[in-house]
Parts: sequence; C-alpha cells; structure tokens
Amino acid sequence: MIKALHLIHDYIKRDEEGNPQGTIRAVDDVSLDVKPGEFVAILGHNGSGKSTFAKHINALLYPTEGTVWVDGMDTNDDAHLWEIRQEAGMIFQNPDNQIIGQVVEEDVGFGPENMGVPTKEIWERVEESLKAVGMWEYRKKSPNRLSGGQKQRVSIAGVIAMHPKCIVMDEPTAMLDPSGRKEVIRAARALNDVEKITILLITHYMEEAIYADRIFVMDAGKVAMQGTPREVFSRVEELRALHLDVPQVTLLAHELRRAGLAIPEGILTKEELAEALLLRNGE
Repeated sequence: MIKALHLIHDYIKRDEEGNPQGTIRAVDDVSLDVKPGEFVAILGHNGSGKSTFAKHINALLYPTEGTVWVDGMDTNDDAHLWEIRQEAGMIFQNPDNQIIGQVVEEDVGFGPENMGVPTKEIWERVEESLKAVGMWEYRKKSPNRLSGGQKQRVSIAGVIAMHPKCIVMDEPTAMLDPSGRKEVIRAARALNDVEKITILLITHYMEEAIYADRIFVMDAGKVAMQGTPREVFSRVEELRALHLDVPQVTLLAHELRRAGLAIPEGILTKEELAEALLLRNGE
C-alpha cells in the first residue's frame, strides 16, 4: 500500500529576508513498506522526522531524493496526485483545522461532494462513515458543541466518506485529553479491524502503539528500530536511549524482571501482567 525507498527530505533554512541559508535533513534514507490492511505505528520524539515522513504519503511534500509509492503510484508524478490524495486520507493534530461545516453531517459530506459523488450516495457515505466512528447520533449537531475527541472522530468520518484505502493519522491525539485519545484510537482500530482500511499512526504516545501490527521507531530522520509491538517494547533500555518511554505496564514488568521475577519480556497490557504473575504463583 505504501512503499518508501531511500527517502530523503531536506528543508531549506532561510534568513529573515527569505534567502537560503543551507538545509536541515529531516528524513534521512528511510526505506519501509506498509501492506494493505496493516495497522502500522511510527514512533519518535519531536524532531525525529516522523511527521515529515507522513506528509510524503499524501504528496504534501515531495522527496529531495528517493521515492514514495502509494498503491503503486509515485508521489512525484503529478498525473497521479488527485488519485493519491483520494486513496491516502490525512488526519492532523488539530481537528478544528479540518472541520469546515456548520453541521456535522454537512462537514462529513463535503469531501464526497467535491469529488462529484451523486447526492444520494453522498448521504449513504455520510451515514456509513459517521456510524463507523460512533458519531451518527451527533449528525445534526454543530461541531463547535463537540469535545476534542468527538471533533477528531468527525474529522476521521470526513476522510472515510471519501473511501480511502489508507488513512495516515499524524499525531491525531496530541491535543486531546486521555478519554478523547482513547475514543480516537478505538475508532482507528475499528476501521482497521472491520473496514480493513490500512492505518498509519504517527504518535509519541507509546500506549497507542501496542495494538499495531508493526512499529517503526524514528530518530534523527532514520528508522532506528522496527518490529512487532512486543519486539520493540522488549527493548526498554534502547528506547530510553532514544528519549522514548514505553507503556507504563511494560515498564513495570521490566522493573519486576530486573528485580528477579521470572516473567516474560514485552508485556503490553495489564491483563498480560496479571496473567504472568498468576502463572508464576501457580494459580
């Protein structure tokens, strides 16, 4: 679905008059692929290059060097730009930047309407996408009356209504409280499980990544680590060296192991930790 090969992206530094003053390398020789229907998380601290990478998938940025393909289409090929942006929907940090309608259902129908979808089908898509994110009962409400998590779910519904094959979520929960974050990640998992939409989640919240099929960890523009959540989060000290946390329950299990308890590495949930402790006690 997504393939990057030796991707490099340089930002041009400019002085106050706008004159070029050299470059900053934000993405440095990244090669990775995401299969159709996968849920992939990209982790990294601020400045690691993860958001710059995300913007290449929707052709909001173009490679300085290397190539990015979306469903076999080269993002550098302007002839495919419209198709790429239909197939790879983007969700950004601030839902207020994506919501333009005065009523929830009008906002969700805006994308399909711009695509020239017939009116009857637009309303079918609005219903289907709002139900997919659990926001159908709010369809007549003003987005301004919604919580942050609800607004972000409306943003996701607006992207789903355009029937993308892939949704790139660029730190979609960064501005939300914990309950809003849970709502959005639950919606993303449901889209992946039920609708089989490929999800690429860019985040610095470790707990959001435990449900991914695979994780890529970025640092200084490069892929520093990759694997399943269990493989990646088993490497607690390496993640700490990259100034990243691990899920709290994983850290607790890690400290218990260091204290001498014989429990497995890479525990991801409270349930797994409870089970490991019960097994150890022979219960």
